[in-house]
Amino acid sequence: MTSRNKTPAAPVPHAPSSFPAIRMRRNRKAPWARRLVTETTLSASDLVWPMFVIEGVAKRIKIDSMPGVERLSVDLIVEAARDAVRLGIPAIALFPYTDPKLRTDEAHEAFNPENLVCRATRAVKAAQLDIGVILDVALDPYTSHGHDGLLIGEDIANDATIDALIRQALVQADAGADILAPSDMMDGRIGALRQALEQAGHHNTQLMSYAAKYASAFYGPFRDAVGSSGFLKGDKRTYQMDPANSDEALREVALDIAEGADMVMVKPGMPYLDIVRRVSETFKVPTLAYQVSGEYTMIVCAAEAGGLDLDKCVLESLLAFKRAGASAVFTYFAPHAAKLLHGAGA
Repeated sequence: MTSRNKTPAAPVPHAPSSFPAIRMRRNRKAPWARRLVTETTLSASDLVWPMFVIEGVAKRIKIDSMPGVERLSVDLIVEAARDAVRLGIPAIALFPYTDPKLRTDEAHEAFNPENLVCRATRAVKAAQLDIGVILDVALDPYTSHGHDGLLIGEDIANDATIDALIRQALVQADAGADILAPSDMMDGRIGALRQALEQAGHHNTQLMSYAAKYASAFYGPFRDAVGSSGFLKGDKRTYQMDPANSDEALREVALDIAEGADMVMVKPGMPYLDIVRRVSETFKVPTLAYQVSGEYTMIVCAAEAGGLDLDKCVLESLLAFKRAGASAVFTYFAPHAAKLLHGAGA
């Protein structure tokens, strides 16, 4: 008679869970090993290069508060765009330095098809470069009061501003802009812009909404670069987000996606990496971040003072954006970082 009792199976040994069975440094022992197990990668394709446009020919002007960054005339913007293509940078973002004489309460120059960014866009497109052109949709480079919207009394008038933004966006789309980036933070502007673009036949113009743009102290050098700092009356806290709020950012992003945004932006960057992470994980849409002027200047000045290694800090800071979930990063370090990455074999 055969016994039904089976010899008990040998116990499965538990996976080792402590030193010396586990030595985390094994995967870090050599450069090839570190590359093999890396979780996050950074390449020139992850970068957008912001540029500042001025009037003139063969003209460049240093920006004192942003060492190493210059305002460039339209012809030099085209040459910089050529450099971007050679470096593998997929897109540039253009911002104007508007003649103070052209600034008005109603931001008339924003609707001028011959304004700086429109001319620069057409020049880049005429050069037939394989690069995207991103234009900011906001009125602050054009208003006499320095605000992103129209000022009526002491109030930034939301709905009147939307009408102005539509006029600005259509002029920019007609000039050939590939991506329009509303950064004004008015309620409802994404839906209004998408509808206007569709009606005008600009079906393929992308909208990249600055959906979570905070009222930050890190924007100072940028305002110098576009000439707005001396004009700004008051602050922008009635329309830009409170730095204390995180859940509110998710509501802003959800609304803009529902209204037709193709991608969204979190701004500033490194102080708000938690927001980048929450947005990218929650919505699974292209999420960009902006390493803003104040962040750039802090790193450069610290390096010039001998406190930081510039090259290492540039790449580490940009990698942090990617690790947090950013699809791409606006950064004034774009050409410098791209050269470093190519030098490293990226």
